[in-house]
Amino acid sequence: MPAPPESRLPLIRLPRRLERAHAAPGQAAGRPAQVQASGLTSPPPLGVYVHLPWCIRKCPYCDFNSHASDGPLPEAQYLEALRLDLEASLPLVWGRTVHSVFIGGGTPSLFSPEAIDRLLAMLRACLRLAADAEITLEANPGTFERMRFRAFREAGINRLSLGIQSFNDEALRLLGRVHDRDQALAAAAAACEDFPTFNLDLMVALPGQSLAALNADLEQALSFDPPHLSVYQLTLEPNTLFASQPPAGMPDDDAAADLHDAALARLAGTGLERYEVSAFARVGHRARHNLNYWQFGDYLGIGAGAHGKLSFHDRILRQSRWRHPRAYMEAALRGEAVEIERVLGDADLPFEFMLNALRLLEGVPAASFEERTGLPITRIAPVLLRLQERGLLDPHPARLAPTARGLAFLNDLQTAFL
Repeated sequence: MPAPPESRLPLIRLPRRLERAHAAPGQAAGRPAQVQASGLTSPPPLGVYVHLPWCIRKCPYCDFNSHASDGPLPEAQYLEALRLDLEASLPLVWGRTVHSVFIGGGTPSLFSPEAIDRLLAMLRACLRLAADAEITLEANPGTFERMRFRAFREAGINRLSLGIQSFNDEALRLLGRVHDRDQALAAAAAACEDFPTFNLDLMVALPGQSLAALNADLEQALSFDPPHLSVYQLTLEPNTLFASQPPAGMPDDDAAADLHDAALARLAGTGLERYEVSAFARVGHRARHNLNYWQFGDYLGIGAGAHGKLSFHDRILRQSRWRHPRAYMEAALRGEAVEIERVLGDADLPFEFMLNALRLLEGVPAASFEERTGLPITRIAPVLLRLQERGLLDPHPARLAPTARGLAFLNDLQTAFL
């Protein structure tokens, strides 16, 4: 059978989408897969993902579970739903140490510092948080107030992830962002001063974006000496406004790839090491929570639409919560916050593992495949050999890592395990 056609892959957006479960081919969502014969001897590291689903308004490119707020946020009611959701989930993670917390959205920085403080107090009371746990809050520069961001830090947030996207006012207008260049600059400056580590999100391949405009965004971002930078391509996702009404001036695949290559060239030698397809970090500042996803670790997801993955000695479980905030809050009060729960089967695991691991430039130890899936690596040996012969996978027997060619054709590399 001939090899599938290959297409060049530019920077991919997946900083938050990793929270989502991937249904096995041909399997209806919510229908339990055949239980895998797991050989898991110990659970992987555990993180917690908390979803706060409201935004000032929904961006036209966004396919995350976000909802425009139409008045004051129901902070107290939502925190109570999170508490009930968490307490119902405790038997699944009892006794395990939590190494990272990621508060995503939506726009979590719409919540008051007092609400974030109560949320973190609840997590500390219910869970065993590591003393050095990474606690990340996603923030929109459109919500920036200096004392507000400082109060998030005082509440216990030790990593801020800023959705800058661009420092160009016209680009921000085309993207439907609620902030402008001046707010982006002020928020980034505050992140530098008030947080021990932070991330700036930038987009490339924007409508009408020139090489000069891309370089201006990169230079502005680098002027803040960010310890972490996420650079990903604007894509037209299904079920978004941009999918049905594409903006004028979207670059074609070749132009987008050229912009991607230019971004890589500019970031080389800056001290920011590219360690994942879209992520660049200085030494000691890799995103630990996202690394746990990419290394097929466990995470408990609470909040509207949150997904989770939890490992046990005899199974690996995926859960997803009710998506709409009102439905989620009502379900949590009934003790039914989880809408869909399924056990991953043998056929699911190789793809789920490789979908994440092969995004890392250095890959993962080959031994981690069995440690994290419970399956022997001989299960995927024929596929590994074919990918090595095609030059997509590093032939080193002790690592599972993409080659430079494999990164360029990452979709083909990942889907080979379906």
